[in-house]
Amino acid sequence: MQPRPVVIGVAGGSGSGKTSVTRSICERFGEQSIVMIEQDAYYKDQSEKSFEERLQTNYDHPLAFDNDLLISHIEQLQQYKPIEKPVYDYTIHTRSKDVIPVEPKKVIILEGILVLEDERLRNLMDIKLFVDTDADLRIIRRLLRDTKERGRSMDSVIDQYVSVVRPMHNQFIEPTKRYADVIIPEGGKNAVAIDLMVTKIQTILEQKSFL
Repeated sequence: MQPRPVVIGVAGGSGSGKTSVTRSICERFGEQSIVMIEQDAYYKDQSEKSFEERLQTNYDHPLAFDNDLLISHIEQLQQYKPIEKPVYDYTIHTRSKDVIPVEPKKVIILEGILVLEDERLRNLMDIKLFVDTDADLRIIRRLLRDTKERGRSMDSVIDQYVSVVRPMHNQFIEPTKRYADVIIPEGGKNAVAIDLMVTKIQTILEQKSFL
């Protein structure tokens, strides 16, 4: 019987560098042994709502996520069963009809702003990380990302940050830092922290007789 895959949670505020940390770890292991699951892919389907209603969605609130589906998919991957990861379309503010086939791997990295908020998700994790980056850097990164990749205007990004993102960060995301096993300052630029995480993951894999 194969050992259960290692599950790593990577949390932190929007623009903190979670994805950079995750990619840095993935690069060290290669695609053969690691799979990344983004919590952003698991925003709830809103096809039943009008477009105007969808525009009111608070994407930084825990209730925006379909954690039931996410937990089910992580559990399937832990049992070495493939999944079909949903695709969220930010231009229409609902789930796309497309899915991405994902094969099980030895290491599963679950990355997202609120992956440490749900106790059920935390209980699936072997290692819990929180990427801690100053608010001024996070807003600049979010501004660049949303205007370049998501077709947003600068004014709309700033308005959303002030009215929703910042208060939700303080209320829901920042408090989850206390659940982290490791806090990584400055995200993907923290090479020492990433080296330590890679070493720790290798140790766990060896203990599970994967290596």
